[in-house]
Amino acid sequence: MIRVNLLNQERVPVAASRFGSNQLVPLVCGLVLLLTAAGIGWWYRALEGEATRLDQEIAVAQREQDRLQALLVQVTRFETRKAALEQRVSLIEELRRDQSGPVHMLDELSLSLPDRLWLTELNQEEQELTIQGRASSLTALSDFVANLEASPFFRRPVEILNSQVEPQAQGDLIRFTVKAGFQTPGA
Repeated sequence: MIRVNLLNQERVPVAASRFGSNQLVPLVCGLVLLLTAAGIGWWYRALEGEATRLDQEIAVAQREQDRLQALLVQVTRFETRKAALEQRVSLIEELRRDQSGPVHMLDELSLSLPDRLWLTELNQEEQELTIQGRASSLTALSDFVANLEASPFFRRPVEILNSQVEPQAQGDLIRFTVKAGFQTPGA
């Protein structure tokens, strides 16, 4: 049988066809390698840009931290001053509240003093008073104790702790020590 090819096609020899496909493999491998290198390069640049952006954010955050640290120092200083001022105010209020007590105590003591009796020493420990003095008679001393007990500023009983007669050229004097509790009326 005879064959006639009416189509004008060129026949490629089998050996040439194989040679062309062998050329294609290195070309594809090179292309894949080139695309991989480009992808790694793009990824490196993206990471480098991210690192730069993060460094800038860190610098901004550091500046903000420094600014806030300065403000924190100021706030601490103001809180310390505020605490000191509040302590002063409370001390002043306490002194004002307790201011009238000693005035009333001394006023009541002076009103309770009979004639021919004088005080030489007055000691106060919290609300207890120890009074030392001299009197010309035992009657003056008992009148003093009775006047203190009648006062609303002194608690009962007022005690005579000690009384001694001291001989003097003008007459005998009585040296005494009295203990009384001080209180403000209504307390």
